Amino acid sequence: MHRQIAGKLTGRVTKWVVLVFWILVVGVSSVYAQKLTDVQNNEASSWLPSSAESTKALAKLEPFQDPDLIPTLVVYERTSGLTPADRAAAAADAKQFQTLDGVEGKVVGPIPSEDGEALQTLVNFNFGKNGWNDMPDAADELRDISAIDGVQVYVAGAGGQAADSAEAFGGIDSTLLFATLGIVILILLFTYRSPVLWVLPIISAGFALTSSQALIYLLAKYADLTVNGQSQAILTILVIGAGTDYALLLVARYREELRRHEDRHEAMAFALHRAAPAILASAATVVLGMLCLLLAEMNSTAGLGPVAAIGIAVTFVVMVTLLPALLVIAGRWVFWPKRPTFGSAEPTTTGLWARIGARIKPRPRAVWVVTAALLGVAWLGVVQLDADGIPVEDSYTKEFESIQGQKALEAHGLFDQSNTVQVVANADEAGAVRQAMTGIEGTSAPSRPVIQGDTAYIQAAIDGDAASTAAFDVVERVRDSVHGVSGADALVGGWSAVYLDTKIASGDDNKVIIPAVLLVVLLILMVLLRALAAPLILVATVVLSFGAAMGLSALLFQYVFGFEVADPAFPLFAFVFLVALGIDYNIFLMTRVREETMTRGTRDGSLVALTSTGGVITSAGLVLAATFLVLGTIPVVFLAELGVAVALGVILDTMIVRSVLVTAINMDLGGKIWWPSRLDRGDGTITPAEPEREPASV
Repeated sequence: MHRQIAGKLTGRVTKWVVLVFWILVVGVSSVYAQKLTDVQNNEASSWLPSSAESTKALAKLEPFQDPDLIPTLVVYERTSGLTPADRAAAAADAKQFQTLDGVEGKVVGPIPSEDGEALQTLVNFNFGKNGWNDMPDAADELRDISAIDGVQVYVAGAGGQAADSAEAFGGIDSTLLFATLGIVILILLFTYRSPVLWVLPIISAGFALTSSQALIYLLAKYADLTVNGQSQAILTILVIGAGTDYALLLVARYREELRRHEDRHEAMAFALHRAAPAILASAATVVLGMLCLLLAEMNSTAGLGPVAAIGIAVTFVVMVTLLPALLVIAGRWVFWPKRPTFGSAEPTTTGLWARIGARIKPRPRAVWVVTAALLGVAWLGVVQLDADGIPVEDSYTKEFESIQGQKALEAHGLFDQSNTVQVVANADEAGAVRQAMTGIEGTSAPSRPVIQGDTAYIQAAIDGDAASTAAFDVVERVRDSVHGVSGADALVGGWSAVYLDTKIASGDDNKVIIPAVLLVVLLILMVLLRALAAPLILVATVVLSFGAAMGLSALLFQYVFGFEVADPAFPLFAFVFLVALGIDYNIFLMTRVREETMTRGTRDGSLVALTSTGGVITSAGLVLAATFLVLGTIPVVFLAELGVAVALGVILDTMIVRSVLVTAINMDLGGKIWWPSRLDRGDGTITPAEPEREPASV
């Protein structure tokens, strides 16, 4: 049945139908794909869980403060001391700031530092829902107005950070796309050793990316799917990396079949019949693993799930329809200069992985015990991982202007007037709440209560970085104090509260999603391999591999890259990508082991599977690792850390875990890995291989 479907997809006529269909799809999709950035939602409310106290506070703050308000600081600094002329110029600047488009409310300042070397002016902008996208232009206007000879001027605060973030992500689509494609092309050239063959997987990956972006755009616009800059960046990497992996597996199997079948259409029918189940299982694992993110409290994490799942689902469909059609249309010449001719020998039987298999064979137990022990030692590096959050000043891989402004404020003892702890409480308790906020370490004197109806609003500036542990401690002290007076009626919000609630929600998500993903992976492996022992062993190796990758990554962050802290969501994102994507290599290897076990037994079948898939798995791992390393081109610490961790984990998976550890375990345990299925009844021939019937011709 499966072979008949495969034959029809790659028939002499239908291959052209498939090609025309995808050309039409991409022609329409390209119109919508380029609009995906327009429907991004990067507001705090799109990231935070609705249950967080800061989110609830945000809703109650609307009568007092528009949620689209962007507090922005202009910081003036002259280390030799500001002159009276400097102060007068800053005061004149404040009047000009008031006239700018988008300014809401009264400009506050300039506020001087005690040492007389710095000033800060607070300007609130409001450009509506898409205000963050307009901040770069507003920041440029502030700089043009505030230029004073001999005075260093910084645009800082939330507005400055928004402008810098826009710069960090500026051109992200084209940068990621071209960098990823460039790396993938180089690896494919090295893998295929053909100047032509690489073109077909790249074309297919491009079709998959455009089609998935268009579908995600439509769902974001008309079905409330949340897309942000982070999820769009990961989508590009994921589609091209996973798509190329699927292409490598299919092309490798197709090349095998071309040596066995004279007709390339028949060869592709058999290749699809053999490879498609493994690719489907791999894609299904990633899709279901990503959909587990819907269980997250964090809206940004939950939003990534459907975006990534859609990308992988579309990529699977493209790679098992368009790519096979392109390959059979092109013919054998596309493999030039090493065309796989009918009846020629399969070169993998004498390659590197055949030699590695021969080394494992005499003492498989010693190999897997030593390998597992070394990976366990790598786990120990996890103690160096601090995932309590990344302070704003450490959130980029280079020092942006807003960070310099923040440091200038701290150096001169100025409270960041754009970062406040904001409290809403019952109006009749306003005085008691204000008194409870007075004198709390790390805060300025609280403002007078502003009362509307039965609700009061009080705020106080927080000393230091909004996303620092010290700021989190301040928020917790304020919450303890005001809740002691007003109970649950008082809500504490503000930027530091948002960051704190993000940390708390991310920790809760880890406890829910990690077990859910492991369960999904286990169930899919059980269905695919029709066994219990092998899936349990494979899941154990996945956990071992993940821990080793995290341990080694933590050491690299600390001692090589200088990243002292990680985002609270980092462990979860790294786990989901490493497990969901790393399982590909388990599936590629073990489906071939099971296929070969039917005629050769488990131990010999494991050797054949290693020699047949070792090169493919290695190439696929290099592609995926390289594509995730491209995230390091974005000057954001979280994405750089994620890229390094996933790349390192994938390399461990392909080079050591799948090809050495799993193979050694298979050879040591033999048929026991298939328990309780009937393949457990010995390592010899169980049943003769099913004779291959000719596929239906079209």
